[in-house]
Amino acid sequence: MNNLREVWSKRFLFYINELQKYLKYIISGHIAIVIVFIIGAAGYTYSEWLNTAPKDFPAYLVVSFVVSILIALSTPVTLMKKADSVYFLPLETKLGEYLKLALTWTFFSSIVVPLAALVVSIPLLTRIAGSTSGEILYFFGAILIWKYWSIQTEFQYRWASNGKNVWIDYFMRMILLFAGLYFLLSGSYLFLLAVVIIQVLYLIAWKKKKEEVPFPFDHFIEVEQARMMRFYRFANYFTDVPHIQGMTKRRKWLDVLYKFAPYEQKNTQFYLVLRTFVRTNDYFYLWVRLTALAIVGAIFIPFPIVAIIFTSALSFATVIQLRQSLSSGHEFRMDLLFPINEGTRIKAINRLIRIIQLIQAIFVLIVIVFQAGIAWELLLIPIIMIAVSELTLRISKI
Repeated sequence: MNNLREVWSKRFLFYINELQKYLKYIISGHIAIVIVFIIGAAGYTYSEWLNTAPKDFPAYLVVSFVVSILIALSTPVTLMKKADSVYFLPLETKLGEYLKLALTWTFFSSIVVPLAALVVSIPLLTRIAGSTSGEILYFFGAILIWKYWSIQTEFQYRWASNGKNVWIDYFMRMILLFAGLYFLLSGSYLFLLAVVIIQVLYLIAWKKKKEEVPFPFDHFIEVEQARMMRFYRFANYFTDVPHIQGMTKRRKWLDVLYKFAPYEQKNTQFYLVLRTFVRTNDYFYLWVRLTALAIVGAIFIPFPIVAIIFTSALSFATVIQLRQSLSSGHEFRMDLLFPINEGTRIKAINRLIRIIQLIQAIFVLIVIVFQAGIAWELLLIPIIMIAVSELTLRISKI
């Protein structure tokens, strides 16, 4: 196939279909409810905080820092495959056409997040910092321009350095973006001009250095595979993804949990389910992440009702995802060779979830007591978390 534009079109169509295939499982009914709860709780907390925020709050610094991080995340989406290092070699002189399409898609697919951050920051900039609509419009245009610059710069750097020490480039771009955004918001246009000149020179330097080395197929193929694998691992929390196999880890320090499953025949399935949860990275880190989010919400959300809604939504998501993941495996297991009733596995899963959700609630309770002491409004949070977990277990279907 000599037309690389046609190659990109076919791969892009396959990529979009692949996203749609798994997103319909990710954005299902219960996840949509969780998202609504989280957005609602965050929006309510944000609006209430704006009413009481101090006038000397460093709005420009905070907004510039957050948006610069999001703009600096500009990993190229090339959709390259393993065989391209061989099949693209005869067409290497025409590779620019393919890469132009790849970087264009990278821009449009990644600009959404920093623009969403801008929309969220508008009330903060107008109420606290006193920014005008014209200044917000300039900020919007700057985000578009600097996102394009960031994507081009990271691409040139990865090409020139074969992907070595990418974090150095990310740090440099983030610093330059932070400085540029802050000087733009604060009206320091002379310093802004100096930052823009440095950014242009930085891009030109790597673009010239890139011309001295051949295109690093292996690096961009690895980047693309890693990017898709992250998506598949995330999708695997909601449905079985044949592209991946769950990674396992010993975690000897958690052997104490096996005491919940004494050595008896009736505990066979519970021991297997517990061992699966402890050793499988996908399941274990899913629970750790959602528990950490619940703890952070309990600490930083100042309104008890919002904190209750937020942590309850996370408990709901934890139970739903772990229950479906632990019960959806259709692989051969050694316990299938033994005369164990089929229903015992479901009971074992429910028992495990009750235990780990109790541990999750205890962690939240400890944080609340250390932070705010014994306040009955806040003590309701772990109680309702347990209640939501139990209710979800009873009404959800496998």
